[in-house]
Amino acid sequence: MTEIEVKNNIKSEEYFINMGPQHPAAHGVLRLLLTIDGETIKNVEPDLGYIHRSIEKMCERDSYQQIVHLTDRMDYLSSHINNEAVCLTVEKALELEIPDRVKVIRTIISELTRLASHQLWWGVMGMDLGALTTYFYAFRDREMINDIFEETCGARLTMNYNIPGGLMFDIHPNFVQRVKDFIVHFKTKLPEYDRLLSGNVIFLNRTKGVGVLSKEDAISFGVTGPVGRGSGFACDVRKRHPYSAYDRVNFKECLETTGDTFSRYKVRIAEMWESISIIEQLIDHIPEGEHKVATKAVIKLPKGEFYQRVETARGELGVFINSDGNKNPYRVKFRSPGFSNLSALNHTAVGGKIGDLVAIMASFDFVIPDIDR
Repeated sequence: MTEIEVKNNIKSEEYFINMGPQHPAAHGVLRLLLTIDGETIKNVEPDLGYIHRSIEKMCERDSYQQIVHLTDRMDYLSSHINNEAVCLTVEKALELEIPDRVKVIRTIISELTRLASHQLWWGVMGMDLGALTTYFYAFRDREMINDIFEETCGARLTMNYNIPGGLMFDIHPNFVQRVKDFIVHFKTKLPEYDRLLSGNVIFLNRTKGVGVLSKEDAISFGVTGPVGRGSGFACDVRKRHPYSAYDRVNFKECLETTGDTFSRYKVRIAEMWESISIIEQLIDHIPEGEHKVATKAVIKLPKGEFYQRVETARGELGVFINSDGNKNPYRVKFRSPGFSNLSALNHTAVGGKIGDLVAIMASFDFVIPDIDR
């Protein structure tokens, strides 16, 4: 046989490898069981449970004030928004009228949270694909937001600033000026993100046409957030079901139609500009007034079922509370964006290479405790 005939007669063989649960591209304790043929992925099977803490079950024994402090341990990069989701659900059930000051402050901090999350995502996505410099640029800017959070509520990651009825305490006297200073700084630095990574030929080759998810499939899998909008699915809760002060500001829903890894990247870059715009529209117009309304020390919701959705940095978070009238809920269910987005990972990865899977996972921006509750 000639050398060419020998090569053509070589038979491939499927085999299984573990990616995680401890893996530098997993961003947490996520185990993926890969079926591969050479370098080509045939199947991706997520294996969850490595960080399961039974948060939903714990909610059944806790008061409504205590439940708030469990949610920032889910998607810890959207902790303030998660806290707000529970507070909005409780306030809706109690028919509490929240002061305008609270609504505006919550919205500003939510957008700062989104910016901080997207900054970390950008830095880590570049690092996952070999561009280590992005990590340091992203954290340079993110530290300014964390400093604002620390001065405002004493925490840098898990906020615990929202309470049913308002805010734990009013904003720091330096809050407005420090937010303005950050916006001035970041508007000059965000273009650096494009110069460093967005137009990089290696990055483009690693992301364009990789991990394509169509609009129809995004809807079918229940994918939301930047991942869904990267496929052209208009699903921004802030637009579709406005809460807090989102009905007072003008911003556009960032959509791309290609549905590949680069589209999901472009959506988040565009969303950072929109978050800046939202903050600029509100920061000089924080209403005077109280930072909370009085609630009973022991909150009891009326009997019934209550639901509230918010837009976290990763998509739609839904909070479902079934109350039997007692001081703790009969049942709590969180509809987390990461869990639904994970369901589409196999669909987007099959047929690609292992290196493509790393890029796809980075564009999905998983936070594993949000998936494994």
